[in-house]
Amino acid sequence: MTSEAPLVRRTTADAVTTLQLDSPHNRNALSTRLMAELTAGLAAAAADPEVRAVVLGHTGRVFCAGADLSEATGDDPTVGPRGLVALQRALVDCPKPVIALVDGHVRAGGLGLVGACDLAVAGPDATFAFTESRLGLAPAVISLPLRPKLDPRAAARYYLTGETFDSAEAARIGLVTEAADDSAAELRTVLDAIRLCSPQGLAESKLLANAAVRESFERHTEELVALSAKLFGSEEAQEGMRAFLEKRPARWVR
Repeated sequence: MTSEAPLVRRTTADAVTTLQLDSPHNRNALSTRLMAELTAGLAAAAADPEVRAVVLGHTGRVFCAGADLSEATGDDPTVGPRGLVALQRALVDCPKPVIALVDGHVRAGGLGLVGACDLAVAGPDATFAFTESRLGLAPAVISLPLRPKLDPRAAARYYLTGETFDSAEAARIGLVTEAADDSAAELRTVLDAIRLCSPQGLAESKLLANAAVRESFERHTEELVALSAKLFGSEEAQEGMRAFLEKRPARWVR
């Protein structure tokens, strides 16, 4: 009897826990199982007094493709949005700094993960897109960590158009902290600096830095969960998701 390979691989070395998204069969999509494994990895890192920081990375060319659309047909349409809210909140509430290391494509819900991290380093191969509007959806619950950080004009453009943009633009609009030619070297610089800080200093400083993000969760979670559930259950979104899975244009494409 063999156990399933993990979708999130956890390693700890030099006071840093690395959580590696490793679900290539669905482009690291946010399946129920992947989100559960990632949440468990965050909890383990938070509870380890030897861990000073967490790195959220990925294998392959895709950091995260967003929601696992194959799971988007359950009886309760709020289950998926609430699961993603809980995962984003776990990233925000982890007392250790969480740094996203992005060297691949990020789409839709994957941008919520990046936004919920405290810092994000993106390499030259990273690309980003809010693709929800092309599926009949909207970036609802991922806006909880993102709206306090993004330039409003840029958010309007990329929410509305679904255009793909690069790591330099992601840094300009506040989605990532740094666009780096050598993302691994930039990550080492950040981690070396964090290792000089005390656990208490890091935890309290993180609370201060995330004040607006935590307020966003407290004020807007219920309305955005409801919006997401309504959209996922709509006829238009069902057509958009079917078109995506069937690799064909949706009926509204002109």
